[in-house]
Amino acid sequence: MNDNSSISHLALLDELLDKEAAFEAAAYRRSLAVDNISGRVCEPDCKYPVAISGWGYNALNQIIMTVTYGSDGEELENDFEPGKAVSLFHLSPDGSQVVEMPFTCFVDTFKEGVIQIQLPGRQALSAISDRASNALLGVRLAIDGTSYRVMHEALQKVMHTADEKLSRLRETLIGPAHPRFRQLPPVQFPWLNETQNMAVRKVVAAMDVAIVHGPPGTGKTTTLVEAIIETLQRETQVLVCAPSNAAVDWISEQLSRRSVNVLRIGNPLKMTDEMLECSYERRYAAHPDYPELWNIRRTLREASEGKTSRARQEQLRRMRKRQMELEIKINADLFEQARVVSCTLIGSAYHILEHHHFATLFIDEAAQALEPACWAAIAKADRVVLSGDHCQLPPTVKCYEAARAGLSQTLMQRVVKSKPECVTLLTVQYRMHRDIMDFPSKWFYHGALTAAPEVADRLVSLMDTPLTWIDTAHCGFGEKQNKSMSRLNADEAKLVVHAVRDYVESMGLERLVADRVDFGIISPYRAQVRMMRRLLKMQRFYRRMRGQVAVNTVDGFQGQERDVIVISMVRDNENGEIGFLGDLRRMNVAITRARMKLIIIGNSETVAHHPFYARLFEFFSQRGEVVEAVLDEDNA
Repeated sequence: MNDNSSISHLALLDELLDKEAAFEAAAYRRSLAVDNISGRVCEPDCKYPVAISGWGYNALNQIIMTVTYGSDGEELENDFEPGKAVSLFHLSPDGSQVVEMPFTCFVDTFKEGVIQIQLPGRQALSAISDRASNALLGVRLAIDGTSYRVMHEALQKVMHTADEKLSRLRETLIGPAHPRFRQLPPVQFPWLNETQNMAVRKVVAAMDVAIVHGPPGTGKTTTLVEAIIETLQRETQVLVCAPSNAAVDWISEQLSRRSVNVLRIGNPLKMTDEMLECSYERRYAAHPDYPELWNIRRTLREASEGKTSRARQEQLRRMRKRQMELEIKINADLFEQARVVSCTLIGSAYHILEHHHFATLFIDEAAQALEPACWAAIAKADRVVLSGDHCQLPPTVKCYEAARAGLSQTLMQRVVKSKPECVTLLTVQYRMHRDIMDFPSKWFYHGALTAAPEVADRLVSLMDTPLTWIDTAHCGFGEKQNKSMSRLNADEAKLVVHAVRDYVESMGLERLVADRVDFGIISPYRAQVRMMRRLLKMQRFYRRMRGQVAVNTVDGFQGQERDVIVISMVRDNENGEIGFLGDLRRMNVAITRARMKLIIIGNSETVAHHPFYARLFEFFSQRGEVVEAVLDEDNA
């Protein structure tokens, strides 16, 4: 089966990946221009200058360099996650250009103000030591060429496959083929609601593809775990993937807690402590045959350092043969014992999985995954189950041209639109008050969501309302653009801090502290978040609520929830320009983080130029309360 439309689509994705890679490379070069180096100490992907504060070794006997940098405690996002590739750089002697060192390092550990970096060897150590004495060093995330290579290879493989099953799956997902379903006795789990049970049944019955569409708070992970466990009643082993290590670890942890044997594939530096116990490396070292293998490896290393007799060479040859036998046996045992193999989508191309194939692939958070990355894993399976919510945050595509041409549209979006019979929408949510849920339900989910009885009327106080809009339309605040091109509304930031304090005092500080009622303050703009964090630190009032108030961007709150959510809209202009707020999926995420109370602070006249916000403001007027912002000497 070979449909030209599917091949053309994959070929286009291949071209768009090239555009994205070229855009990222150009941005990388610009970021390391001399004019852009100063003032980058708190950027999420670059720290300059850094100071070397120590040397050491990690558990794998690799050289670790510790560097420190000045931090004001307001870093919003940091991309220096353990395992990420980084490059080191310095200025040329005349200060005219940035010089990158000719080797790649990796982040070992990171905390604000301190990065521990894994060096590739002693030559790198010598080069850095020589340079550190006469030049300032910087550290920058390196471009991940591996991901692009894996995605390109996956697209080529799927386009040109001679495998009938993969060809059929390709045409079902993005071509004209219709998805097939088995007729099976219905399974029923009393602890799941009806739509969750429907989703599990569809997953089990699907011969090609099934989709679990889980809006916020609807128990997507719970449903997916049951679907995986039920699948394992019929299959020996499944592959579970997600676009990020954090998402892989989350679903893997839930499975492991249900006593499912999970084998976690990937860089141990990128795993949570709980999943390290399930890692391939940790399981390999714990195998009963590993001590013998370790001794053989040690003997072979020592023997390679000098001349040996013919008899000794024959003995070493037998040891190498035994080494290979042990390596094959340990690897086979680990995979034979595992019921679930888990990794990132890109990690599915890891050499350990090269000759492994699976009946079923589960992709969690599929709505945040680039389509080419999905194909890397799909090529290893006969059928695929996608889980996520395409009405929330999309994958990151930096090149606007590539995004507009289709790279930002996910495989899950395409299948939901073209093959709706594959989709089960989870409809009962267990997070939000019914009034907080109702607007996003109508706008994004065709009004299908209902609130579970235990949360439907839950409030911070019986005297409270779930929805409040503090309207700044007549305050004359005005927005500004800072040097990093982010938006800032200083007066609104001050108002947010004081509005939260007023709310806390009206509800009773002592009670909120005792009940551990938590707050999330969200803005789409980094500059606004930085200012609100700074203002909160300046107020002694909030010290009593340490750990109960978090401030971050929308992306920073993805996957989280809070009792009270406060959203700072920032935009305040006469032209109705809303910029970043136009990505309604981000606002869906922001709104649906709230359990019991949602407060929006912003200029209704500016944002109401967009129909979504006009309807949202009207909804607050009808179902909640709209309060005109009042300026006083403290927040003027």
